[in-house]
Amino acid sequence: MNIGKIGKSGEDRVAAFLRSKGYKIVNRNYQCRFGEIDIIAERREYIVFVEVKTRKAGSLVSGEEAVNFKKQERIILTAEDYISKTLCELQPRFDVAVVTVTKKPDGSDIYNLNYITNAF
Repeated sequence: MNIGKIGKSGEDRVAAFLRSKGYKIVNRNYQCRFGEIDIIAERREYIVFVEVKTRKAGSLVSGEEAVNFKKQERIILTAEDYISKTLCELQPRFDVAVVTVTKKPDGSDIYNLNYITNAF
């Protein structure tokens, strides 16, 4: 499986997880000059900007570590752009979803999700 497919698969799994928890997905892969936000969802009083990091088990840098201060700054600027264009009045929240992919002996994949609410 290539990197693009792994990342898309991770995002799809996180979107399904959010839907199962009552979130409405309002946008995916929102892009502007500042960067990209993987998933934008709404639930109750929150608009939630979700950064998804999908990694193979044993990767040198964990998904949590990959969302460093610089990445957080870009996500916040991108969220501000989205809010200004949509005139959204919900309370913003920034979550991180880390999907770890492990290979089973039969070659199939196991996906584990660590969802961090209000990560930054």
